[in-house]
Amino acid sequence: MDTPDEPPRWATKIAVLLRSDLAPWQALNVTAFLVSGITASGPELVGEPYEDADGTGYLPMLRQPVLVLTGPAELLGTARTRALDRGLRPAVFTAELFATPGDMQNRAAVRAVAGAELDLVGLAVHGPKNAVDKVMKGAVMHP
Repeated sequence: MDTPDEPPRWATKIAVLLRSDLAPWQALNVTAFLVSGITASGPELVGEPYEDADGTGYLPMLRQPVLVLTGPAELLGTARTRALDRGLRPAVFTAELFATPGDMQNRAAVRAVAGAELDLVGLAVHGPKNAVDKVMKGAVMHP
């Protein structure tokens, strides 16, 4: 158990990999969507709601940090394959999703393309630290 004097220790890691040529608004948008997928797949990752000294309540957030990385387009395909080979189910965001009007169309756009052919602009995984590190090998910290 962590104490206030000790840094927290997590057995798992959450990492987002973004294609390095995204515009800033795209990188933020993709990160938000991908992290929502991680959150939805792991409700145990979410902490308790926040409250300020006045008693005003705020929404809970993820209990552990999210590492945001960047890399070239080829690395995203490689990371997808590595994740699947390690039994990790990634969240994916493809270039086509920037042009779709909603959730149903987003899923249809992904479903229309074979996995190896997806034009990935972002990918997120949650899993054991070592496995996530191997999936993200070659990526660098997002500036």
